[in-house]
Amino acid sequence: MATFLFDDIVFGPVKSRRLGQSLGINLLPENAKVCNFNCVYCECGWTQASAGKLPTKQAIFARMKSGFQDCVDKNIEVDVITFAGNGEPTLHPDFSEIVDETIRLRNLILPQAKIAVLTNAGNLHKSAVRESLKKIDMAILKLDSAIESTVRTINQPAPGFRFETYIENIKNFPGRKIIQSMFLKYRKGDMFIDNASEQELEAWINALKNIQPELVMIYSVARDTPDAGVQAHDRKTLEQIAKRVQQTGFHVEIS
Repeated sequence: MATFLFDDIVFGPVKSRRLGQSLGINLLPENAKVCNFNCVYCECGWTQASAGKLPTKQAIFARMKSGFQDCVDKNIEVDVITFAGNGEPTLHPDFSEIVDETIRLRNLILPQAKIAVLTNAGNLHKSAVRESLKKIDMAILKLDSAIESTVRTINQPAPGFRFETYIENIKNFPGRKIIQSMFLKYRKGDMFIDNASEQELEAWINALKNIQPELVMIYSVARDTPDAGVQAHDRKTLEQIAKRVQQTGFHVEIS
């Protein structure tokens, strides 16, 4: 199925289902997805074994400065500056410096905007990544399932991934914990996974109790996916999940 890549360091603002008017920041190549996960539902397609060069921090700083100022000059509303783009933003080797400069430029040019990072949480074992994510307004951490076999099937993490460590790192993240979960049905051959099944939801809610997030964001597939076996859940299912999350005592948003 058709997928797409972001072709600039700064893109938008776009109307985000989760964040409002979101000005995107892409720290990854414009010609390929670079990620330590390979999710079957990713709108950017499959993770590339080899890709183009990452943009330099100098290029990112210059493009952010001009992009932020352009929004001011054109009176364009920006609610959130969001690190997203073609893969996992925390993979950029200068991620920490980039976060610091983003905060500086935000304070100078777009002081009303919040800063968010959409991350699969696969790099939370790195102290520099954790410390940088603590500094921003919203570190939005992926948790699509609390069952290891499901995570390995639909998220397809890179070799070396340890599921128990992944969950513990999310639990122990010292900043604001916002969990983002994609609910879907996935069929491949004789295999079928529905991470909104009773078994899945019970495990996932137990994980939320362990993690104690400030907010849970739930959503389903809304764009083309690289794997044709992916199907979305409807709004009614998401509302039923949200009700269970609320009954457990957590704040929840449906995108």
